[in-house]
Amino acid sequence: MNTTSIKGLVIASINNAAFNTINMERIAKTVLNERKTSPRNNAALRDCIKLYKDANSSLNKALTNVKSQDYRIAKEYLISAFDEPRISKDIFTKIKKAKSTIRDESNII
Repeated sequence: MNTTSIKGLVIASINNAAFNTINMERIAKTVLNERKTSPRNNAALRDCIKLYKDANSSLNKALTNVKSQDYRIAKEYLISAFDEPRISKDIFTKIKKAKSTIRDESNII
């Protein structure tokens, strides 16, 4: 019988989220470098790239804390990591009043 621990599932989920975050950062960089967008969109994309880098850093710290069984601290890093893609979307839709060029992909994190 094959059993999976909760800890193992959390680690797998964090690794999956980190992969998706890195992918979103790559997409944002590609859009910024290869497409002609408005200055407003360019600024928003640069902000999002930073947020995705921060999210990935938070996910790595959460992973370290899960592995050392410090779940309280891991939870704080996870909350931060999962808020950052939402903030990126908000930059486009509320603050910048611009249409997000990466909105749909951002929801996978």
